Amino acid sequence: MTTKVLIVEDDLLNRMFYEAVFQQRGYQLMAVDDGAQVIDAVASFAPDLITMDIHLPHVSGRKLIRQIMRNPQTAHIPILAITAYAGKQDEADIRRAGARGYLAKPLSIERLLEEVDDLLAASAAVPLEASVHH
Repeated sequence: MTTKVLIVEDDLLNRMFYEAVFQQRGYQLMAVDDGAQVIDAVASFAPDLITMDIHLPHVSGRKLIRQIMRNPQTAHIPILAITAYAGKQDEADIRRAGARGYLAKPLSIERLLEEVDDLLAASAAVPLEASVHH
């Protein structure tokens, strides 16, 4: 089964970078550049992983992460927050919102793929029923 990754990134160059890296892995991709599109994209695409920029037009990445995590239908999807907000408190706030992974920009291809691999492996190890909050 092909891994599906939803890329949430408003910067065109960053989005193209993630798309190129993930296409080399053979992942099926959907990319959105506006926070207002994210919830619909999650519902229609049903991704295995979401990469989420935190600073987005219309809705903050933190708010979107909280929304996704509160929905029993989507709470199991691991979210990798990728952001220029690189302080310790920023990371703590983003993880508290529900992101399972966190990377500060700029980032390397190796670090990105390492984090994606870790999140996908951890997600595959958790049965769906156990990850959904009742």
